[in-house]
Amino acid sequence: MHLTFDRIDKTRVTPMMRQLIEEKEKYPDCLIFFRLGDFYELFFDDALTASRELELALTGRDCGLEERAPMCGVPHHAADSYLKRLLSRGYKVAICDQLEDPAEAKGLVDREVVRVLTPGTQIDPDQLDSSSYRYLCAICQVSGAFGMAACDLSSGRFATTEMLSNQAEAQLFDELSRLQPVEYLVNDLFATNKRFLSLVERQQVTYTILSDEHFSLEKARQGGLTFAESEILWPRASAALIFYLEETQKKTPDQIGTIKPYVLRDYMLLDRATRSNLEITETIRDRKRRGSVLWAVDRTQTAMGARLLRAWLEQPLIDRARILRRQSSVASLQARFISRQALRDALTGLYDIERLSGRIASATVTPRDLVALRGVLARLPGLRVLLEDHEDEGLTDLRGAIVEQKELASLLSLALVDDPPLLITEGGIFRQGYKAELDQVADVAEHGRDYVLSLEAKEREATGIKNLKVGYNRVFGYYYEVSRGQLDKVPDYFVRKQTLV
Repeated sequence: MHLTFDRIDKTRVTPMMRQLIEEKEKYPDCLIFFRLGDFYELFFDDALTASRELELALTGRDCGLEERAPMCGVPHHAADSYLKRLLSRGYKVAICDQLEDPAEAKGLVDREVVRVLTPGTQIDPDQLDSSSYRYLCAICQVSGAFGMAACDLSSGRFATTEMLSNQAEAQLFDELSRLQPVEYLVNDLFATNKRFLSLVERQQVTYTILSDEHFSLEKARQGGLTFAESEILWPRASAALIFYLEETQKKTPDQIGTIKPYVLRDYMLLDRATRSNLEITETIRDRKRRGSVLWAVDRTQTAMGARLLRAWLEQPLIDRARILRRQSSVASLQARFISRQALRDALTGLYDIERLSGRIASATVTPRDLVALRGVLARLPGLRVLLEDHEDEGLTDLRGAIVEQKELASLLSLALVDDPPLLITEGGIFRQGYKAELDQVADVAEHGRDYVLSLEAKEREATGIKNLKVGYNRVFGYYYEVSRGQLDKVPDYFVRKQTLV
């Protein structure tokens, strides 16, 4: 029988294990990826789970108790692929990283959870379907009424509403059928809803129960939400969702703009059976996109357009004025073949700026993402010009919504090379000549050894010390080494650090 967290005497374990257990107590529903040197290690119950799910060898480590702690691990540079597998299976993972250089730490290295990864907070483009949103959904139940908030963190898209009628529960589950959340946050009352429990079991979806404290109007006001006195449920759900995002991302999700609720009666409500029979996004027979209404009409040129079209089809308008406005824009484009084709050409290959903005706000952007952003910004003026051919009100408003970021576009063009590396740690990101300081650092990095040797030769000549050498260690960094017989030649600007025997 393996040693597990519930059998540990916290007072007897080693300091490092106590550090791990303290983080586990803060995130009991997460697998703790605990950074040790060049590896992320998992211990106790987490190790048993990870070794099974990831097919890792299970080993052990002394922990101060009679039994060894079960342990398994993955190299930190290869952790992403393992994390993706765990998230795809519904697990939540807390990344407990080293907050200081182990070589400089005095005693135990300071560690802390810096990020929590969950199925509903993924922003990795390799794990996302570019043609649909991936929602994290919060649900608050008060008596027989419901508040709902849903967010696609990768794009910042946020939707919230409330159900107050005698058909409130049916309306809620119809909306959930449309949104298809991959993770839920629920309050205590809704956590006992049998229909919900059946849904998450059937779909194998992760859900977290948050206390009513987080589903409160006070939390909503503290979070800056604006709402009327009659609106009591959507603010609660939205507050809990924002709290969860801040807790897992360890920062405010700046990609989310102003939060405004939508009203159910503004759209055609379609239940699950109707959606299935109409084959809006997938066929009944094999549940494939091919053959569906979406497949038949989707001629979009960008991932953003594909997601928007899908959202429109899944939530049809019923307001006549809004329908006619949309149709007018379509008619204007349909009537101008050359202009329409020019717009299609201009949009072809346009990078997914919506999700790119999410990565920028989450501070996970790569150098190649920034080059892609530069490409998008370069296309904006041309798109505005092409839309000037249309007098339609909807297209005119669309043109006005395109804001040219000339200063940012110029900065990215001047600063970044055309083909940067994938990771920021690889270097070679900035153009030569952009900044003199960067050029100097890059030159030292590339020709560091030559620089040290030239410095050594320069000081030998200046001091007359023929056996002067440049050395290095982790305590002092780079230093000059001089023999005892040459001490009288050491210049005043040298500072003695240590005498070597």
